[in-house]
Amino acid sequence: MTIVSRILAGAAPLAPKALVRPFAMRYIAGPALDDALATIRRLSAAGRTATVDVLGEQLSGRDQIEALMGEYRRALDAFAGAGLKATLSVKMTGIGLSVDESLCADNVRSLVAAAGERPLTIELDMEDSTTTRATVELYRSLRSEGFDNIVIALQAYMRRSLDDLQSLRELEPRVRLVKGIWVEPPQLVFGDPDVVRGNYMRLLEQLLSAGGFAAIASHDEWIHWRSLELIEQLDVAADRYEFQMLLGVREQLGDALVADGHPLRIYVPYGSHWHEYSVRRFKENPQLAQHVAGDLVDRTRGRVGL
Repeated sequence: MTIVSRILAGAAPLAPKALVRPFAMRYIAGPALDDALATIRRLSAAGRTATVDVLGEQLSGRDQIEALMGEYRRALDAFAGAGLKATLSVKMTGIGLSVDESLCADNVRSLVAAAGERPLTIELDMEDSTTTRATVELYRSLRSEGFDNIVIALQAYMRRSLDDLQSLRELEPRVRLVKGIWVEPPQLVFGDPDVVRGNYMRLLEQLLSAGGFAAIASHDEWIHWRSLELIEQLDVAADRYEFQMLLGVREQLGDALVADGHPLRIYVPYGSHWHEYSVRRFKENPQLAQHVAGDLVDRTRGRVGL
């Protein structure tokens, strides 16, 4: 992490909302579902698929939870109605985990069932360490009930992730593999970036060797090219992996992957909580702030002919 990264991340919460909005809208589809649908269509025309994130998490009011559930259902209906094969990302703290674990499980189960009828896929997003056990257990439970249209995210910086993956091995799981961005105590996470990278590759190798599906979610070019080496070494079929990137971030790297024939999925956030999302992403992941700043500099140079 560089000094520039820290400065950019620290400045984000202090910036006026009006100033953040035009900056953030490059990385967020917009405030409404129609904005997300338009973005999915644009990505599809460019040879990319999408995972949609309805912004909203850490909800404790039952009315708020039901409102987010309603928006999730609307999104699934819209995807199906428009013939869009988008995946829906679900945050368990948004649909009841902090209120009642059984309520959350029932809500996720209903969404997975509804998605399966379309047919579409649900991704269980992984949040901070207080949610890890419940997320892994719910994924295992849903798979044992016969649901296979479900993806779970695992974080390479978490010390427990290899054990979690081993516990799911017999299910040939579908996993979105990320580095991890939450601020956690050192007894729970690896702090050295090179150790996190190494654990990422170890997790990926274990996942692919077990016959699972790997969503390689990273903007780290080193991870991309090491992953490609591993995919070739293990002779992994194209339907058992994909790369994933955030909307608007390191697009040239994504272009290179697509040009070489690799599947690429873009994470598309939308919703009225765009400002909170933007500030949180930069605070939790200063390196992302640096990537975004670099993209903006490149675009500015292009406009002024530098």
